[in-house]
Amino acid sequence: MSLSIQEGADIVARRWCQVKPGEKVLIITDDSHQAEGMALWYAVIRAHGAVSMLTIPENSSQPGHLFDTMLEFLLYNDVIIGATNFSLITTRAVREVLVHGKRFLSLPLATNNSQSMLTFDFLTMDPQKAASTADGMLAALREAHEIHVTTALGTDITFGKRGRTPGLFNGLADVPGKVGSSSFEIYIGIEETKTRGQAVVDGSLGYIGVPESPIALTFEDGRLMQIQDSAAGKSLRSYMDGFDDPGIYVAGEFGIGLNECSGCLGNCYIEDESTFTTFHIGMGRNLALGGIHDAAGHFDLVFKKPTIYAGSTLIMKDGQPAV
Repeated sequence: MSLSIQEGADIVARRWCQVKPGEKVLIITDDSHQAEGMALWYAVIRAHGAVSMLTIPENSSQPGHLFDTMLEFLLYNDVIIGATNFSLITTRAVREVLVHGKRFLSLPLATNNSQSMLTFDFLTMDPQKAASTADGMLAALREAHEIHVTTALGTDITFGKRGRTPGLFNGLADVPGKVGSSSFEIYIGIEETKTRGQAVVDGSLGYIGVPESPIALTFEDGRLMQIQDSAAGKSLRSYMDGFDDPGIYVAGEFGIGLNECSGCLGNCYIEDESTFTTFHIGMGRNLALGGIHDAAGHFDLVFKKPTIYAGSTLIMKDGQPAV
């Protein structure tokens, strides 16, 4: 059963951000999500926080650079909730507010079925259960310098993570300096020049949903070099070219979905990339994820039922944790 918008907003403000009486909370939203913005407003008020809301325009594919210009205003607040159509988590501004001890929650609200993201059942996932599922995989990933992934469809790809530390998103932005995300996942801002191999994407293409057929991709020296010349492949290339930035073709993130209440259905990209039994490659900007690559945006390619090695340690077999 779907949540109401207000029920979803209460989960965000009270369970994930754990807003305390008197804390200054900034909600950043956009014109098409006023209902969600107001629901979050009321949720913060009921938690006795001091709330303000900023509405930004939707005149670009991802307004991350506009967000970067707001740093001084952001630093006035204790908690910032980025409740816009697109994700703002990889921006320079988020990295800076975290350094200053602020909390940031990424709450991108884009959906493909006209349903409010705050009503999706995946918001009910237990943050502690996701953390427990991640423990063994995180331990192995911390020690590894490379990650190797295969799938039954032909994915055979290697990522470099030397000097990069894996992190956990499980909704929580509850302590100073912490970034949270509505995407429940293990994430790593991978080395930007090391990704190599073949990947057949069969789960989701981020904001544009489920591909009509799997798409074969080729990565070399960290970049997506070839996209299968099919209808689905042409759609993906057109979307990526729309960023007007070659930096979007850099593989910037490796992620593993942890949300057992999610389904990779193409209705909501956050739900897709969160889905338990999937992994994803984040294309483009990876600032605030431990990387150094800036770009005009960030979106994720989601793959089903991977087998994953962290160095020589098997951490996932056909989508199921192995440690």
